[in-house]
Amino acid sequence: MLAEIITIGDEILIGQVVDTNSAWMGEKLNEIGISVKQITSISDNKHAIIQGLTEACAHADIILITGGLGPTKDDITKHSLCDFFGSKLRVDEAALENVKGLFKRFNRPMLEVNLKQAEVPDNCSVIQNQNGTAPGMWFDYNNKIIVSMPGVPFEMIGMMESYVLPQLKERFNINNIIHKTIITAGIGESFLAKEIEEIEDNLPSNIKLAYLPKLGQVRLRLSATGTNKEQLNNEVNHFAKQIIEKVNEHVIAVDDISIQEAILKTLSENNKTLSTAESCTGGYIAHLITSIPGSSKAFMGGAVTYSNELKQQMVGVKAETLENHGAVSEETVKEMAIGALKTYNTDYSIACSGIAGPDGGTPEKPVGTVWVAVASKNDVIAKKFLFGNKRIQNIERTAINGLYMLWKLIKTQ
Repeated sequence: MLAEIITIGDEILIGQVVDTNSAWMGEKLNEIGISVKQITSISDNKHAIIQGLTEACAHADIILITGGLGPTKDDITKHSLCDFFGSKLRVDEAALENVKGLFKRFNRPMLEVNLKQAEVPDNCSVIQNQNGTAPGMWFDYNNKIIVSMPGVPFEMIGMMESYVLPQLKERFNINNIIHKTIITAGIGESFLAKEIEEIEDNLPSNIKLAYLPKLGQVRLRLSATGTNKEQLNNEVNHFAKQIIEKVNEHVIAVDDISIQEAILKTLSENNKTLSTAESCTGGYIAHLITSIPGSSKAFMGGAVTYSNELKQQMVGVKAETLENHGAVSEETVKEMAIGALKTYNTDYSIACSGIAGPDGGTPEKPVGTVWVAVASKNDVIAKKFLFGNKRIQNIERTAINGLYMLWKLIKTQ
């Protein structure tokens, strides 16, 4: 079974709204064994909508549409669907009662245009909207299923969970799709591929390996399709074990989680604590850590010591260290890491100081020069990095590489 997702709206094409609907739908369709062949974004234009539908029907069995079902003149999806199917609009009484009920519940005045929300093409099955006024529409057309839903995410999600996904599972005999994700860091995508080349070459035709690189890390995803779910799990686990054994020193987690989540999980399980002392990242490392629910079990806090004065005051860097070696140096970040341990009374710390850019570099220390240190009560390790001249990427690379250093230190303790 192949699906296509079509999102309708000029606001998506001009970048005013980020399309989160497609990502959510793609994930949920994949969970029930339906592969998404293509995701298309289309403007609020009747010709574009009809052309998009025509093309989708040529290569997909299921077409899911979101957007363009509001009460204003720019919302033309229903009229475009009528033209595509050669149908006419009718009033759905259940949808009309839903619209009236919502306005009554919130004690809001209702306009004639709001009542038109209950109009639907006469050849569709109506999906009632429990979270808004615009109903969804299900079409059976030339052995294809076409579903149109509102673009408001929580309204679309409600329809998908209560009606669309259950109907699709009931309608089709769908193959199982099994995924297993391995998170790696400290090794580039090409080097990683070289290390596991023989394993990848021996994968059966129903198992695929995908490389999903980000700054400083690579996710490996094994995906298997077939009818026997238990057998698929066994096969995927077999090859995952081979990969893990081959690149074990770079494996952070055997799950689709972030490196900071893996660190926090390990620290929490061992009743250990963490603090930070950041300069060039401006608190970004602490932000990544605290974005994980439950981070307070292990993360005590930290300092953003942008200036030399605060490096001295907040984490105890010596004045002579800064004078003799500068803020961006091995000596300074080591003292920052040790100072964070002492100041915040933690088991581990991570510190960084560098030149994120785009200016501030010198011939000796160009933009992108970063020192990172990680410390425990028994050890402190520092490493120099030479990144590029892009500020945001330098901050992200510093954080991920620092977290990887911290992960390695924790695993050796």
